[in-house]
Parts: sequence; structure tokens; C-alpha cells
Amino acid sequence: MRINQTILLAATAAALAYSPPVALAQETPAQPRQLIFADEFDGEALDRGKWNVVGPQFWVNNEQQAYVDDPSVLSLVNGISGADGGVLMLRPLYRPGVDPHPDRKADFISGRVNSKGKFDFTHGRAEARIRMPDAEGVWPAWWLLGNGKWPDTGEIDIMEYVGEKDWIGVALHGPGYSGETPLVNKFFFPQGEDVTDWHVYAVEWTSEQITFEVDGHVLYRATRPMVEHYGKWRFDTPKHLILNFAVGGAYPFKTNGITKPYNGVPEATVEKIRTGEIAMLVDWVRVYAPAASGEAE
Repeated sequence: MRINQTILLAATAAALAYSPPVALAQETPAQPRQLIFADEFDGEALDRGKWNVVGPQFWVNNEQQAYVDDPSVLSLVNGISGADGGVLMLRPLYRPGVDPHPDRKADFISGRVNSKGKFDFTHGRAEARIRMPDAEGVWPAWWLLGNGKWPDTGEIDIMEYVGEKDWIGVALHGPGYSGETPLVNKFFFPQGEDVTDWHVYAVEWTSEQITFEVDGHVLYRATRPMVEHYGKWRFDTPKHLILNFAVGGAYPFKTNGITKPYNGVPEATVEKIRTGEIAMLVDWVRVYAPAASGEAE
């Protein structure tokens, strides 16, 4: 019996194309990261066992505010839309004549907290869920700082905002790459989003690289060789946490060029501060130990 060659060739091709199903290897579930610090800001007042409050003696970068320890500028509040429980509120207020600093005499007061001497860590992941105001010339920030002389023990700026609501900045500072650092980047939000929405700002920090994220999206990575092109790697030493709300000063001024009524601060923002409508809201802060060996970082 003659076999149709076309049918034979088709059957042969089908047989060769078929392969029995292979059992997929089961993935080992990722081990949960060890949470080594957290503040959900759900209490009635700031946890002074975790945070220090900075006072008016502190002054850098020609900032236009005096930091004070007062609930009017630093408090825990509830009922904020989109927040999971309570939030830390840091806000500036217009209070001329209050600043005791003899050389500054700032017309604004505001809040700044840090964990120095209470919590620091070397390598791991730090993240915070934050909502910012729409106000040109303000300078809220979320960052890590070494415990020695600046910049010799390193600085990691996880989020800096200077009032252009479509972007935030990240940066590293250390010996040879401080101030006008070359290790800096900006993240521009997707269309329809900006800093006035809730976002998670995070850093993944290892002995070989520092990776910055917004809502899980990697926006910048600085490796050890990149840093050592400019100076010594200063990121194997402990860092503490800082949250602060500055007004005006060097970075806003370099961005907007405004000189009056205050360095880096336009009149429209001054008016918003006068009416108390500007605030940095922090839903929570969490720090995790380094990822386990073999786990993606």
C-alpha cells in the first residue's frame, strides 16, 4: 500500500515537535526579611525611645527655619486620608521673633527627628511611606547619616524634595563627593502622580552597592566602584535615621533661584505656611536586616 508522503511528513513533524511535559521545579519561597526597626506612628505622642527631637541650635545650608521641640510642628495625628493608622506630621509655621539663634533669626519654625544613639544600622533596607505638600521652596527629606564627622562617615539621601512636585532627588555624600555630589539622581513621577500622593521611598544598602527605589521601582544604583572613582567608600559604617522639614536654603535656591522674600522661598509658599496648610506626613518607617545569602537584594 502506497502511503501518502504529505501525510507521512506531517505526522513525523508533529511527533518530533512533541515532548512530554517536564515537572516544574518548585520554587523555594523567599525568607521574610528580619524587621530590625519600625515605627507606625500609631501612639498618642512621638516615641522618645526611638527618636531624638532636634532643637534651634542646629543650623546648616542657610535654611530659613529654626527647629523646635513643639507639638505645633511635630506631632502624631490620626484621620489622614490614605494613611494606615496614625502619621507623623512635620510642618513649618510662620513665627517671627521666636528663633533664639543670635546669627540666624529665622521667621519660620519646623520639626526634625533622628535616631542617633537610639538606633543605627549597617547594611539592609530602610523605607518610609510619605506624602508631601505642593509648595515651592520647601525642603523635606528622609535620609541616613553616619555618626562621625561629615562627610567622612557617609550620607545616604533616600528622598529630598524642593517643591517641584513632579520629582524627588536621591544622593550619596562622602569624602571627595559631598555638597555638589556627582552621585545624584532625580525620579520623575509617571503622568498623573506626584509627591502629594502617598509613596514608599526606600534604599537597599549592601557592602557593594546602594540602590534607591520609589514604590518598588529602582531609580538609581551607585556601586562601590562608582563611588571609589571620586573618593573612599564610607558605607560600611553605622548610619542613623533622619526625617526633617526644612524651609528654603541652598538646594531650593539652586533649583528655583528665588531670593525674596526668603532664600529659595516664594511669597506664595510663605502664605501657605502662614495658614498652616503645609506638612510632611509619614505613615511609617521600617528598617530590615540585609537579605539572606542567595536572596535577591
